[in-house]
Amino acid sequence: MTQHDVVVIGAGPAGYVCAIRLAQNGRKVTVIDKAEVGGVCLNRGCIPSKALIYAGGIFDKVSHHADELGIEQNGKPLKNLNINMGRLKSWKDGVVAKLTGGVAQLLKANGCTVIAGDAKFTGPKTLELKTAKGVETIQFNACVIATGSRPAALPGFTVDNKKILDSTGALDQTSVPGSVLCIGGGYIGLELGTFLSKVGSKVTVVEAGAQLLGGCDPDLAKVVQKKLEKKGVEIFLNHGVKGMKDLGNKGVEVSFEPRTGGTRITKIYDKVLVTIGRTPNSENIGLDRAGVKLDPKGFIVVDAQRRTNVAGIYAIGDIAGQPLLAHKGSKEGLVAADAIAGKKAAYDVVAMPAVIFTDPEIATVGLSEAEARAKGLQINVGMFPFAANGRALSVGEPEGFVKMIGDAKSGRLLGVHIVGAEASNLISEAALAIEMGAHVEDLALTVHPHPTLPETLMEAAEATLGHAIHIFQKKPTAGAPAPQARV
Repeated sequence: MTQHDVVVIGAGPAGYVCAIRLAQNGRKVTVIDKAEVGGVCLNRGCIPSKALIYAGGIFDKVSHHADELGIEQNGKPLKNLNINMGRLKSWKDGVVAKLTGGVAQLLKANGCTVIAGDAKFTGPKTLELKTAKGVETIQFNACVIATGSRPAALPGFTVDNKKILDSTGALDQTSVPGSVLCIGGGYIGLELGTFLSKVGSKVTVVEAGAQLLGGCDPDLAKVVQKKLEKKGVEIFLNHGVKGMKDLGNKGVEVSFEPRTGGTRITKIYDKVLVTIGRTPNSENIGLDRAGVKLDPKGFIVVDAQRRTNVAGIYAIGDIAGQPLLAHKGSKEGLVAADAIAGKKAAYDVVAMPAVIFTDPEIATVGLSEAEARAKGLQINVGMFPFAANGRALSVGEPEGFVKMIGDAKSGRLLGVHIVGAEASNLISEAALAIEMGAHVEDLALTVHPHPTLPETLMEAAEATLGHAIHIFQKKPTAGAPAPQARV
């Protein structure tokens, strides 16, 4: 048995951030991961998917919009362009390698010991560690569980990443599939489906719910759906998948039908992408032997310091529950590391932003309109369209809008929801504003440079207050609240 100070199980965005902060706090840290540093996000999720989405966006613009911008080759329009998926995969893998290599160097520079192995609890203070060298028992003073999550399985659709793909398999395609069925219209399915559509696949999306991106503001989801349909993506809402048949070289035959009853649809696809959610990696790591409590969905129950019910054991990232976001996990890692070091720390985030890299992008933070109304709050709602923003028009991205939610009584900013170009980069201003307790008026009074996309936030704030400049609003009657600006 070997003695360790703090053990971090999992080297993803939650685990490695926690390990580095622990080392900065003077603790001796051992990081154990059975795969590789960087976790799903860097290796098989956030980073490789965004690299492909970026490349797909460039290909789409050059293929379909170069002519209208006057871009030609030897005086002739660009035609019959193709994308080399093998080379694209190599570039994507290179991006991943740079980032994971950087994380490994940071861990080493901060004095963290990284072990490639499989760790399981044998008790509240001990782990069994299996490595290429064999099996050993290690004892720890504190342990942080950051084992993440994995794609949820769909009965009857066994993932082989040849014909039946999960998100990992979809990121490693070396040729453009002729046709793809995306089972699940959540953010993973739509991000990857959008990319595949842009590079030439005929994409179909089957979603069991009444809208794409369930849980997202319907106003935002409708903009994405309209753009997908414009691109030729076939969408079936309120439909459930009923079965599949492997047809060998001919592809995969899949049947689905309306959930309320109706005509069953049977079609053949080259590939089927299963993206129906994610499942916490809480099995097979001995949590029962350690006595760690789980909720009914398999997530570890934690407090504000990310402590479990077992003294000295903490949990962060996807394993600690919703929202399953890399940046949420990193924040939890910092909190747990400071708590272990005896510092005053708590996970008390007011404004947790979320981003969906569809086309156009969606980014949200704070309360949605529906959530604010459900709380019984009196609110003002303002919306400003990208079509009225000079920068959006000049870069050919007129779709979308900014929706802003303000408290009608106090003037406090409650939520900001964006669908449009660069929404992922715009949302941080809103997150900072909400976290600092800003009022809608603060955003309206802040001078934003022109011509830029962030002006849409200032303009949305003006619309929320009832006196927008670049969209027309009827003047409110005396004593009436600001108009509910819509676009």
